[in-house]
Amino acid sequence: MRLWVLVLVVLVALTAAFPARSSDHADPALPAEFNPELVMEPNITGLFIFPRGDRLVLVFNVYKQLAKQPPYTFGEYEFVINMDLHSRIDYSDETVRARYGGHVVDSLGIKPDASITVHIDNNGNLEKKTVVGLERAEEIQWYVGVKADPFIFSPFTKSNVMSMVMSIPINAFPQGQQDWIIWGITKKRGSNAIIDHIGRGLRTQLPRFSFLNTLPPSEHVAALHKEAHRDNSIRNFIMDYLAPATNLYDATFNLRYYDFEPDVAIYTSRFPAKFPNGRELTDDIVGISCTFGDCLLMELDIALGKNFPRRADPGKPLSGDFPYLAEPWSVQPPAQAEKHVSPKTAVIVAFTVALAVLLLNFYFLYTGWQARRALRRLKHAS
Repeated sequence: MRLWVLVLVVLVALTAAFPARSSDHADPALPAEFNPELVMEPNITGLFIFPRGDRLVLVFNVYKQLAKQPPYTFGEYEFVINMDLHSRIDYSDETVRARYGGHVVDSLGIKPDASITVHIDNNGNLEKKTVVGLERAEEIQWYVGVKADPFIFSPFTKSNVMSMVMSIPINAFPQGQQDWIIWGITKKRGSNAIIDHIGRGLRTQLPRFSFLNTLPPSEHVAALHKEAHRDNSIRNFIMDYLAPATNLYDATFNLRYYDFEPDVAIYTSRFPAKFPNGRELTDDIVGISCTFGDCLLMELDIALGKNFPRRADPGKPLSGDFPYLAEPWSVQPPAQAEKHVSPKTAVIVAFTVALAVLLLNFYFLYTGWQARRALRRLKHAS
């Protein structure tokens, strides 16, 4: 086999075997300067659900690593928290409860019975709030403004987010309500297209779930099954020659047997509030998620944070009173805050990395082919 044929095979196989993925805006793991376009868009950085007395508190954070003063670009967007109050949740499987907070019995039936839509102006102030499906809306406490990011993850320490906090009286919900299914989305004003989605914290940040990011939860399970049964015949061919590359691919992108649940946050008053039963501001979801198999963010935290043991707190004292979040960190000087890699440099870096991966894969393929040819010669000689 000629070398140019091997190169062609690798190029074609890699193109077909590694699926195109939509960008995941949920807590992007790279520092802001490596991905300035994501920072410019109000991507979702966290959804928290926890009880306080006779109220349910929702915290919806957007705009990762906010390091600039107004004006912002919030006037183009709307932020929506949806609540399904009717779907039945099964809590009998302890392993499902440990990962997801419970099992939604009929995921196809997930739909919002109540929703809260927030518009923020370009100065970062609450412009408009719309509450649908809840009683006593006038008794909801509101906060919109810049606060310290409570996400426990070293690369995001000492950074700010735009926070929307709602403290909702329990009697705003149907009498006897014990179970909540909650998710948040961002979209352009006047559009139904979902830009970003968050359900259970950390989930759509993982590369294997990125395709869920623009779908409603009722479509998640079907999409997961479709992805799991996608034709991987070319990938399987490569696996015979490129085991190291395919192992990395499997660990990063392939779905696991426990992944087939919709990406929603579940909270129930039947059990104490602790992630994944809702999410308190102090819950170390990176550490908790690692205990049931998702350790990518734990590894990044230790590597990028350059400390061990890693810190398992938000990095700044939280408030005991509404809106419960810590005061914002000091904003960096504009010249430093706006510093980022130029598009040209980013393209060069991406091309260099892609070329290095291609050459590495070619090396494994070529050496594997040479080893098999030598083995055949030995067999013929004997």
